[in-house]
Amino acid sequence: MAIRNLSNLKAPAKANSNKKRVGRGMGSGMGKTSTRGHKGQGSRSGSSLMRGFEGGQMPLHRRLPKRGFTNIFRTEYTVLGLDRIAEIHAASSETEFTLDKIVALGLLRKRNGLIKVLNNGEITAAVTVHAHKFSKTAQEAIEKAGGKAVLIA
Repeated sequence: MAIRNLSNLKAPAKANSNKKRVGRGMGSGMGKTSTRGHKGQGSRSGSSLMRGFEGGQMPLHRRLPKRGFTNIFRTEYTVLGLDRIAEIHAASSETEFTLDKIVALGLLRKRNGLIKVLNNGEITAAVTVHAHKFSKTAQEAIEKAGGKAVLIA
């Protein structure tokens, strides 16, 4: 790879090309109909079609059957497995997993997100884990290893 400096900088592709200017005569390369074609709904002024419009044919999103129910009030948890906790403990000998520590490790994307610890894999080290929810088996596995499962209110 070549060394970058001011002498060999180059603009990205199409960065220096001009904006398409329609309605500027025959010499512009977009003359006469100004890229609108001949006749039809799209050639008229004020023409704007709704998303998914198919020329009067029943749109796909209306042809397909609707089923089920989406609960807009559901609470979503970020899942954290015991195997991941054990892996991090082995790498950095971390014994307490607070919410701030979990965010700093990149296991939780949103600072105000919710965490649920599940019993994926096994844990042998005594660690303290702070989370909003624990599965029953995960809580038992943490306490069996000598650690603590602390619920965040």
